[in-house]
Amino acid sequence: MATFLTTGTSAQPGSPAQGETITIDLGTDTGPFHGGASGTLYGVYGDGVPSAAALEGMHVRTVSTKAQDGVQHPGADALEILRPFVDAGGEDVYVYMTDIYRGFPYQWPGDTGEARLNDFREKIRTQVEQAQSMGEYADHIVWVPFNEPEGNMFGTGEWSYNGVSWRDDPQHYFAAWEEVYHLIKDIDPDARIAGPNTSVLYDEVRDFLAFARDNDVLPDVITWHELSTPATIRTNVDRYRQWEEELGIGPLPINVNEYGHNYHLSVPGQVVQWISAIEESKIDADLAYWNIDGNLNDSVSQANRVNGQWWLFNAYGQMTGHTVQVTPPHPGEQYTLQGVATLDTSKRQARALLGGGSTATDVVFDTIDPAVFGDTVRATVQEIPWSGQLGDSAAPLRLSDTELPVEDGQVTLPLGSLNEMSAYQVILSPGGNGAEPAPPSVPSWRQTYEAEDAAHTGTGYSLNGPEGSPDDVGGFATSGGYDVGGLRTGSDVALSFDVTVPTTGTYDLSVFANSLNTYDLVAEQGPTNVFLRVDGEQPQELRLPLGYKWVVWDHADTTVELPEGRHTITLAAQDPELGATQGDAIVDKIDLSLRDENVTAPALHEAEHATLTGEATLGYGPRTTATLANGGAATFWVHSPAARRTTVSIAHDGGGTASLALNNTLVEGVTAGGDRPGTTDIPLFLSQGINKITLTGASGALAVDRLLTSTPTDGPPPAAYQAEDGELTGAATATDAYAFATGGASVTDIGDGPANALTLTVNAERAGQHAVTIRYSNAEEAPATHYNPDPVARHADISVNGGDPVRVLFPPTLHFNNFAELTIPLTLQEGSNTLTFTSEELPNFDGETYNQYQQRSKYAPVIDQLTVAPLAER
Repeated sequence: MATFLTTGTSAQPGSPAQGETITIDLGTDTGPFHGGASGTLYGVYGDGVPSAAALEGMHVRTVSTKAQDGVQHPGADALEILRPFVDAGGEDVYVYMTDIYRGFPYQWPGDTGEARLNDFREKIRTQVEQAQSMGEYADHIVWVPFNEPEGNMFGTGEWSYNGVSWRDDPQHYFAAWEEVYHLIKDIDPDARIAGPNTSVLYDEVRDFLAFARDNDVLPDVITWHELSTPATIRTNVDRYRQWEEELGIGPLPINVNEYGHNYHLSVPGQVVQWISAIEESKIDADLAYWNIDGNLNDSVSQANRVNGQWWLFNAYGQMTGHTVQVTPPHPGEQYTLQGVATLDTSKRQARALLGGGSTATDVVFDTIDPAVFGDTVRATVQEIPWSGQLGDSAAPLRLSDTELPVEDGQVTLPLGSLNEMSAYQVILSPGGNGAEPAPPSVPSWRQTYEAEDAAHTGTGYSLNGPEGSPDDVGGFATSGGYDVGGLRTGSDVALSFDVTVPTTGTYDLSVFANSLNTYDLVAEQGPTNVFLRVDGEQPQELRLPLGYKWVVWDHADTTVELPEGRHTITLAAQDPELGATQGDAIVDKIDLSLRDENVTAPALHEAEHATLTGEATLGYGPRTTATLANGGAATFWVHSPAARRTTVSIAHDGGGTASLALNNTLVEGVTAGGDRPGTTDIPLFLSQGINKITLTGASGALAVDRLLTSTPTDGPPPAAYQAEDGELTGAATATDAYAFATGGASVTDIGDGPANALTLTVNAERAGQHAVTIRYSNAEEAPATHYNPDPVARHADISVNGGDPVRVLFPPTLHFNNFAELTIPLTLQEGSNTLTFTSEELPNFDGETYNQYQQRSKYAPVIDQLTVAPLAER
């Protein structure tokens, strides 16, 4: 037995944890791994929002989205996201045909039910005919003719067909279903249709199925929503399957295309409980859309900054083989420890994801096959922490990597007390080969301090909460359940956190905070500035992050120098040297951790944990390697806290060479590997957030051991170019209105036609691939008709040296004085190059009509600065 340190008191070596036990029986096969929990409702805005790396790395199987040119929300048009979604590995796009209309309930025009249905028929015809132009991509479309019909078109409200719920009198709904079904199939006989898409799996759905069976109009996929609990998913899937047996239909695929609540989303320890139920049921399911579209349901901020929930789905999507029986201490009970596990005998690897518990826990692997693992296993334990709805998160923390003997077919891993907001991954593989364990990547000391426990002075302080909870799942998750306010314009509030640290050193400090972007005091400036001191010294100004709603958490990060012992860290609205706060912020907590060698060491990515495709095989020995032959590939998901040049080191045992692709761009002139063991160092320019690095066998059979990413490489910084120094034409204007722009100036009003443009001249020392990082802001928002804020992703058409433009989407930054970075690859010629930014309002799919609700912008974002660097140093 062994001990694995997590966030609390750990069990002692050689003794089991005095707490709960979760048992994973590797001898009980429960079916092929499906991966269906990674669906998203309105999670994809368009090509690049989210980035291809973020989308693919989350392993999203299904997306439900609006009809092409629908006016329900900005972006997320079905035929515009279809190609990038499928290219990123997605399976099916479920088209909400009703979302062609405005409002919820849907505002379909007409004075009578039949007139309204006639209008909808014509819109359905147009949607299906448009999709036929998409070629093979159209095979990935599933049509959803009605959404929550009991509360919309065939409910009792103002916009219903006749004011009578179909649950009381189904004749009109059933007739409409039959007619629409045949309308779609007459245009495209191979079309797939999903329904009934009710908000609950009502008993009346059985009657719908009987009608559809009797009239030969059964859906190809059964859909409904589960805004309930993970346990209800299990029981409702069983209930539906029983109906199929009774009616003599199916079994049909199921997509529960809305699941989870605000309290759950973004929290790995909560979402893993839903994942376990969905995977156990072998269905597809889509995360619910409560907030803004294009962020994979609170998994990504901006285009590419991923949070803890994203890393959970990244780990889930890398599971392979078959699922196995998991027995938690409280089966099926939400807000307790739950899990999902797989065994892949071909890879000789087992993976488990668990979370939701808060006590000391034993993880027991049972029925370990010696033919697969031998008599010793290697166990790697990782923590996936909560980082907020909008908070960037580095890779999961490696808590331990050790070898354990198998005793009577069993291994027990005692974990310390778990953090209920975190998820945990355990990877089991053969051991006993003399392999060196990987060092931990978790800081040797870390602590959380709740804002509600901090002392405070000044006037205007408020204690807020309780926030989201099991009794209020509509509220947002908050560490400790409470947060505090008072850091605002005109305030003299100061929060004091008493901390005691074990050693003298540099400490990472994260302030979890929020400022509502539309709130009056916040709208004036954008990010709220506050002031930090340690024992009254080391003054710093921090800009606390914005949110699209209150209590949506992100974090502002800095470092502090702390001698061993006790200290007071203050956050204040006034500082005698630095000034006063402008804005209004709430604070949830601060996280403090020692910046030790565990943190500063190069980030390590084992090849045996990578995503392997094609002719890629694992070999276990003193160095476990992935051998890449005949185009076999290993994909690593690498985090970078900023857009910067970083040394990527590929340790290998020789045998061949491999090409390297960064974010799906083949890096020219770069080869990894060789005939003999060694390390290939490649300086690459990584985007802020998540980066996809793929090694593909090019010659021979390269045995890859691991990939490491170091701190930024030495050398001059990328060349920077201020937007206001460029050539401005038409209405494009330099402005000093946004003080947080670099140097205080930026360029606005690019767009509304190509005459209003920005052209920057940049220099390249050599011809070839370059990383161009654009610092921008975008706060455009369309009028909404419901609880979802509707920020608009602006676009720019970027032309290099007068060539064909590249269209780039820029996700919202929530305020024009809140700047973000977006890195794109461009090919430049040696010497001088011109980059021209233009924009104009884009038409609907027909190329002639335009959106009438300000949902397609006329403008590019505000541009602050460009930096240009080679994609790779040679």
